[in-house]
Amino acid sequence: MGKFNFDKIIDRRGTGSMMTDCLTKVFGRDDLSPLWIADMDFEVCPAISKAIEERAQHHIYGYSIAPDSYWDSIIGWIKRKHNWDVNRDEITYVNGVVRGYAYALNFFTSPGDTIVIQQPVYHPFRNVAVGNRRRVVSNNLVKNGDIYSMNLTDLENIFATEKPKMMVLCNPHNPIGICWNKESLIEVARLAKKYNVIVVSDEIHSDLGLFGHKHTPFASVSDEAATVGITFGAPSKTFNIPGVSSSWCVIKNPELRKDFFHWLQINEFSVPTWFATVATEAAYTHGEEWLNELIPYIEDNILAVEEYCKQNLPLVHPIRPQASFLVWLDCTQLGLKHDDLIDLFVNKAHLALNDGEMFGKGGEGCMRLNVANSRQLIINALEQLKKAIENR
Repeated sequence: MGKFNFDKIIDRRGTGSMMTDCLTKVFGRDDLSPLWIADMDFEVCPAISKAIEERAQHHIYGYSIAPDSYWDSIIGWIKRKHNWDVNRDEITYVNGVVRGYAYALNFFTSPGDTIVIQQPVYHPFRNVAVGNRRRVVSNNLVKNGDIYSMNLTDLENIFATEKPKMMVLCNPHNPIGICWNKESLIEVARLAKKYNVIVVSDEIHSDLGLFGHKHTPFASVSDEAATVGITFGAPSKTFNIPGVSSSWCVIKNPELRKDFFHWLQINEFSVPTWFATVATEAAYTHGEEWLNELIPYIEDNILAVEEYCKQNLPLVHPIRPQASFLVWLDCTQLGLKHDDLIDLFVNKAHLALNDGEMFGKGGEGCMRLNVANSRQLIINALEQLKKAIENR
């Protein structure tokens, strides 16, 4: 047992938690073990809670500014964790990575423009584009056994024939958990520069590298990547503070950055609350010890899932993630159609997971399991699945 207790079971029901209090709306019933939406059931790093509580004791919550120490904490963290140099004029606040992507999409593209995504992938990439009347084309990932890779030949063909204005890169990838290698990122950047495509890189899971895997920031891999890249990141997944809505955007290219950052500023989209600045600065300044204990706990949870499935659920195959706390479960050997697979998990096993088809082409027959929870609850959930399969 380390300094922090990740085995503690916390009941989040009735707190306005999306994880627990939206079960009926999303799954049709609330008697489910919630292992779906990508936040953690671990208590927030104590340094963050302490900083927020101390600031809250000053009982005036007026208009606030982002102090220099806030920006320094983000820039310092990016340098320490990812060896990427970012200057103050290259970074701004946004109130969420998906919102940041939506801002960029609306600023740099127009209705009818083509946006490239890489399915199976985080579903808001498609939803935001379609909802804003953009046309979506998928450069589908290629699966070879447990290995997923980019189809870079197909990507160039899409760039050449579809003439997209923007590509959305999930780096690390959600739901598969891939830390994209430098070579793949360099080629994406080369193609994007050649065909004049802006690359929005969602790097929200970047701090959660597992089993020795390291994140490579897209815009750091080449001059071409720095020219075409818009990077979004946040402390939210790393430190379990998504409700704080504190994220950041880095753009290296001044020609790409100037008007967009001005647009964010003039519309007050880049103005953080004191709640966001205090939480972020505390996380990036004092949260590393907590994170260093969190990563091995998540790794052990993943190993526990793998071992349980090997011993008890041979038809359910977990694909080990290289980053984050989401495990892609290949359930195709169960031989179930989509609706039957959902019925098995929800109505028979009483589990709430994200179904693979949500993430688009290549997600068929898969489920996404959130393992950022007490290990005992994870094992209990797998026991429920085992009984449901045995009784079907």
